[in-house]
Amino acid sequence: MTDRRKQGLQKMNEVYGWEMPDIEGDPYFDLTVEHLFGTIWTRPGLSMRDKRLLTLAAVTAVGNSDLAEIQVNAALHNEEITAEELKEVAVFLTHYLGFPLGSKLDGAVSKVVRNRKKAAEKGSGEDRKANVNAAVKMHSGKTLDDE
Repeated sequence: MTDRRKQGLQKMNEVYGWEMPDIEGDPYFDLTVEHLFGTIWTRPGLSMRDKRLLTLAAVTAVGNSDLAEIQVNAALHNEEITAEELKEVAVFLTHYLGFPLGSKLDGAVSKVVRNRKKAAEKGSGEDRKANVNAAVKMHSGKTLDDE
């Protein structure tokens, strides 16, 4: 494993807040790990919180509520942003992106908070597995169950 790939996987794990599997031989996943996380997310100049907020703004702007849920969950897991702050982000972005897109983010925040509460009450890891599967699918087109 190259140093860049190792650094990328470490950063990917930090960004998502859980252990991502290393899917070798998938060119898209390789590019994601080595470039996006090994080069872009590791650049100095912006804090993790800054990068998370920018990512949330971007995924909200394109209407990707699935990715918003992944980012919201990771932000809460990593304690970078509180649920209340995420609700304020949705209100703020609504005024720049419009009600339909802002309300999608608000809905994603509410859903993630609700699911995290249920998972905490159950004490199960099912919510974690669903989030890992969603992130793996986003970056490789596969899920852990496909292996």
